[in-house]
Amino acid sequence: MNDPEGNQMFDETGCYLDVLTNERLIWTTGLTVNYRPQSGPMPFTAMLELRPNDSGGCHYRAIAIHQDTAGAQQHSEMGFHEGWGTVVEQMVEHIQAQ
Repeated sequence: MNDPEGNQMFDETGCYLDVLTNERLIWTTGLTVNYRPQSGPMPFTAMLELRPNDSGGCHYRAIAIHQDTAGAQQHSEMGFHEGWGTVVEQMVEHIQAQ
């Protein structure tokens, strides 16, 4: 994981748990290649879900599941909540440019 200036913050290998094209992506840093457990500074699982809405657009939901309250608080203090919003803005810009 890199910060906005390109500095590496974490060097963790994650594991995809579920990939459903154009609908869902779930990954975790609690597991590594071949679903082997790994410990790290802040293990968590991320879920991204997309589903069509009635206006022809898309409903986007991002969920982060942390091992404990301390990890959730640390991610919050690092600006992860705002980061998810930035992801949405970047996706919209990319789609509109197509």
